[in-house]
Amino acid sequence: MEEKSGKVNLAEMAISQIERASQYVPDVDRGVVEKLKYTKREIIVHFPAKMDDGSVRVFSGYRVQHNDARGPFKGGLRYHPDVDLDEMRALAMFMTWKAAVVSIPFGGAKGGVGCDPGTMSQCELENVTRRFTWEISPFIGPEVDIPAPDVATNPQVMAWIMDTYSMHKGHSVPGVVTGKPLAIGGSLGRFDATGRGVFTIAAKAAKHLGFSIAGSRVVIQGAGNVGGAAARQFAGAEARVIAISDVKGGLYNPAGLDVEKALEAKRDTDYGAIANVEADEITNEELLKLECDILVPAAIENQITALNAPGLRCRMVVEGANGPTTPEADAILCDRGIYLVPDILANAGGVIVSYFEWVQNLQELLWTEEEVRDRLNRILSRAFQEVQAVAEREHVGMRTAALALGIGRVAEAVRLRGFFP
Repeated sequence: MEEKSGKVNLAEMAISQIERASQYVPDVDRGVVEKLKYTKREIIVHFPAKMDDGSVRVFSGYRVQHNDARGPFKGGLRYHPDVDLDEMRALAMFMTWKAAVVSIPFGGAKGGVGCDPGTMSQCELENVTRRFTWEISPFIGPEVDIPAPDVATNPQVMAWIMDTYSMHKGHSVPGVVTGKPLAIGGSLGRFDATGRGVFTIAAKAAKHLGFSIAGSRVVIQGAGNVGGAAARQFAGAEARVIAISDVKGGLYNPAGLDVEKALEAKRDTDYGAIANVEADEITNEELLKLECDILVPAAIENQITALNAPGLRCRMVVEGANGPTTPEADAILCDRGIYLVPDILANAGGVIVSYFEWVQNLQELLWTEEEVRDRLNRILSRAFQEVQAVAEREHVGMRTAALALGIGRVAEAVRLRGFFP
């Protein structure tokens, strides 16, 4: 399955995970497992959008809905030149298991538009977003499918989706998306929820392994909403964030970075900003091989592969991104005794607080940030304990344990609902 480059087809990886993990689900119906290998619906749209120079470009957009046995479809929407159907299928499956692992009533979906947002103006992004929303509007809604931000999308994009969908319905429908600005129904604590969740799970895992977050050396690949928020949480807990990176490269200081200055430098393309940080510049590949206690891959998929896994020098990997570790790399890390917390548990903070936002929208409530964080911590703590219990009972790694727990819960929902006719 893994290519010579070390990369792997995400859809193939998702299927192989189902096949392996389902072996540890007691009394599971093999027919139900087979059903879970397939998505329920795959929407592909090709739509025009007007550019600033007056020209018209045609874009391709996707929305893949995997399973809704436990509740409405839920998943992010990304803008990226390499968006494709296989990627969306796999990420939709991951969302199904993620929601089930943390016991929130959602199924899994994922979507995206093939575009390069870095080369597009705000007006062009709005045109693309609104037209894409119009095209998929028959297939989304607060009780059907609820998009959220993902790679290169943000609260503003969610606001455009909500507004376009609401115009289609003739009244405001804030529950159609999560990750919205606070002014139009967003939730306090949503912006940093995924990164905060990564930190929370890392702290639970560190305690399980017998070491303290305070003073531990942390390396983070990714300086965006997930990596940046996680870095702030680690720094606030007196960990040493010794390296952080974005797509352009990384910053490294073995004594520990000034996290705020480092994040400011990563946002600034001016070399002068980087020069003001006490750090050496390193590549992303070099960053992954730094000696540390906790490695957080929080960028994109396929970052830890069979090619670089033998060179990792960490005690623990906590996956902030979706699918950053290939199956072959997983096996290598397991053989080397490196403890790995999988994406469907480690980065579930985002979908949990998205659930909170959705509930607040439906009930027309606004929870305090303290309430949101307290509920998030309780759900993640319970989920970590449940996954760890499966891992110990079945003598498997945390990824297989999390998948077995999630797949088992979804399979039970499918069994109870039955097949029609």
